Amino acid sequence: MVLIIGCSHDPASVVVKELRTPPKITRGEHIVREGETLYSIAWLYNRDFNELAQVNGIPKPHTIYPGQTLSLAAVKRKAVVYKPRSKPVKPKPVIDQQQRVVKKQSEKNNQKTKQTYSNIGWRWPSDGRIVSRYSIKAPVNKGIDINGKLGEPVRAADGGEVVYAGSELTGYGRLIILKHNSSYLSAYAHNRELFVREGDSVKAGQKIAEIGSTGTTEPKLHFEIRRNGKPVDPMGYLPKR
Repeated sequence: MVLIIGCSHDPASVVVKELRTPPKITRGEHIVREGETLYSIAWLYNRDFNELAQVNGIPKPHTIYPGQTLSLAAVKRKAVVYKPRSKPVKPKPVIDQQQRVVKKQSEKNNQKTKQTYSNIGWRWPSDGRIVSRYSIKAPVNKGIDINGKLGEPVRAADGGEVVYAGSELTGYGRLIILKHNSSYLSAYAHNRELFVREGDSVKAGQKIAEIGSTGTTEPKLHFEIRRNGKPVDPMGYLPKR
């Protein structure tokens, strides 16, 4: 849809703005639009792309087409039936209190390590200062905002495949989404210029875009990490600096 604003016959005073129609959701369905990918749609609805592909029977490389209807239903899980034990339960051995504390602390440390780096060598996507942090409370921020100047480099936080490069997602401007493995995606928004295309493979630290102000009011990089479709705090993954 195109909206023309102006009250003068002078062509220079006429402003043309393109208004994007938000995606229609009908009975838990999404109609694929031009430029969308399975990954961008999963991103839009905070869904795991693997699950979205499974529900709709879409095999790799997860190709979809404009006009295609995708179900947003969740994967049905099979109920697990637990059988009662036929053998008597042996009493647990007595563990020294100090050993128990050490064991629990070790488990916590291991769990923390898995929750943060997850075998990915995360690095900062730009050199600017954080101006807005991740927040699940209002105002919600699903990632972090890093300030910068127009044209400064935006780099891949780790190696991966470009699964989306475009501007179809409202509020993100020119956006790049990278798939690092079957669980993790990262996104880079508001770019001025994109240097990669969908299907490209990128290396960690590779320049993939330039900082811009598309979809926002000032130059900055909006950076997100998704784990199994859900936003996570990037500060738990990025190295300290």
